[in-house]
Amino acid sequence: MATIVNLRTERKRVKRRQAEQEAATNRLAHGRSKAARKFDAAQSDKAVTSLDQHRIEIETGDGNEIAGR
Repeated sequence: MATIVNLRTERKRVKRRQAEQEAATNRLAHGRSKAARKFDAAQSDKAVTSLDQHRIEIETGDGNEIAGR
């Protein structure tokens, strides 16, 4: 004789299994440490700041400034 299976609990079990698989793929895609994310953000901020500091601004006759070469 076959075993009796509660469909509600079986659906929950399948849903949990799918959620775990999705979480595993997300960990691979986004699984970086906080220190690594912070380091990359600091590097990006430093690059933007450096570019802004080296920008040459040319003033036009009407008082507006244009970022130049």
